[in-house]
Amino acid sequence: MRPTRAALLVVATALTPTLLLTAPAFAAGLHAPAITVSATSDIPVDEMSEAELRTAIADILADGNSGVAVAREANEALSGTVEDMRGFLKTGYRLAQAEDDRVAVAHILFVATANGDKRVIREANQVLDDGSPEALRAWLETGYGPAQAEDDRVAVTRILFLARANGDKRVAQEANEVLSGSPEALRAFRETGYRLAQAEDDAVYISRLLADPKTSDALRAAAQAALDDGSPEALRHFRTVGQYEVGA
Repeated sequence: MRPTRAALLVVATALTPTLLLTAPAFAAGLHAPAITVSATSDIPVDEMSEAELRTAIADILADGNSGVAVAREANEALSGTVEDMRGFLKTGYRLAQAEDDRVAVAHILFVATANGDKRVIREANQVLDDGSPEALRAWLETGYGPAQAEDDRVAVTRILFLARANGDKRVAQEANEVLSGSPEALRAFRETGYRLAQAEDDAVYISRLLADPKTSDALRAAAQAALDDGSPEALRHFRTVGQYEVGA
């Protein structure tokens, strides 16, 4: 029975880390693992001995990319009969992998929705609506990477526009550099580089505020506290919120 979209959302939310830009590793251009019966044998499943069946399933379990459903079904097959193992390799593996892929796509959709990544949102919804194991696998292997790269390029372009408007030189410089680079460079900037570059520009902004003789004592104290903290979050909060909360 296919999980409902609501049930998938619960699982995806539970898997989502604090940093919303995080997504499966194969999104950055690596391929998701192909669904194969055995990494060590070309023998048809119906002709495998019990030992060969166990070896084939053990190979699947040893794959670090195997998901929860695949591991669950593989272990159940190993605890069962020869026909249970044969059935897992012939049909159960494909269906279990589809279950894991469905959860992965739902996780991607949750993150993309939080980040406003329109193409990823559109394509993830489409593949979840299709629901076939082949559609899920194909999108994870080849569709998600280009979609995320397009959304990253749009996001970085917006970041560049705002940086120029705000006089944030470091952000503008790095955004320009990654816009002419690879999908991996766009992703890395959006995940980590932007935060650090923005912190540098925020620190420069606050230092200029401290150097301005017109800055009030209260504002000066708040600005100095943000600089002393030094975290990107503290600097950003002061610049965007904190300075406007300080009385003149």
